Amino acid sequence: MQHFTIATRESRLAMWQAEHVQTLLSAKGHQVSLLGMTTLGDQILDRALSQVGGKGLFVKELEVALEEKRADLAVHSLKDVPMELPEGFSLACVMEREDPRDAFVSNKYANLDALPQGAVVGTSSLRRVALLRALRPDLRIEPLRGNLDTRLRKLDEGQYDAIVLAAAGLKRLGLATRIRAVFEPSVMLPAAGQGALGIEVCADRTDVVAALAPFVHQTSWLAVAAERAVSRAMGGSCSMPLAAYATLSDNVLTMDAAWGDPDGHLPLVRVHLAGPVTDLASAADLGQRVAETLRNEVLAQGGTLAHLAAATAQPD
Repeated sequence: MQHFTIATRESRLAMWQAEHVQTLLSAKGHQVSLLGMTTLGDQILDRALSQVGGKGLFVKELEVALEEKRADLAVHSLKDVPMELPEGFSLACVMEREDPRDAFVSNKYANLDALPQGAVVGTSSLRRVALLRALRPDLRIEPLRGNLDTRLRKLDEGQYDAIVLAAAGLKRLGLATRIRAVFEPSVMLPAAGQGALGIEVCADRTDVVAALAPFVHQTSWLAVAAERAVSRAMGGSCSMPLAAYATLSDNVLTMDAAWGDPDGHLPLVRVHLAGPVTDLASAADLGQRVAETLRNEVLAQGGTLAHLAAATAQPD
């Protein structure tokens, strides 16, 4: 039996995730406490994260706690974790993925098609902006920041006709009834890693890695490794309106990715590839090939390297 401290953001969803891991480790006989923290990403709500440091602002304070040995592991929504971890840190565990899809949430309308022309839709993600505009160019897409409860409150106050959120977070907090419809990946591709929990540790903590081993879900890890490889090859975690989603069956990984121009000047570009995957390296290799294909397709549609380099995303 060991004692572990979990570093976590203090939002209700982040605490649920940390408590979920706490319960699993406790069931294995370990003593587990939580270290709740407010990150800079939680504090800055008046600007896009791309303007002040990107998604890494959600994890930096937690990494400092790991480095200073105030915590032994940090639980993250994997889509919030930068594609490149700082030196000395590693991803120790990817748990079984929840629903990776996006959810349509509205108090008035049943689905996206039911929205009237000019309806206001809130989202914090340029990926969603690009995909929504490809589906409904007539809508007004407005920024939406804050934790899950804050976003729902803003919807309930009438600031938006509908908002788009990750289905996984709503389900984890027992808010599935707020979901009016889900977007199938064929309609709106998820973000890389969406719905998956990742656990970060200092790279030398082999004891923590061993304790987490029973909770590794290899199928989920291979899928998100490929997705994250697409994002990494295309420019990083927060650098463009990018979607990537993979599924694994019989050692064959099937992968879709999309790049969209949030300004609507270029057409939405989607690619589809499949290949044999048996380990993290082969998953990353497939993701790299998907990224290369996607980049070439963007350029073929009239995009430029400047489009790929300059597009900056807000958090999903």
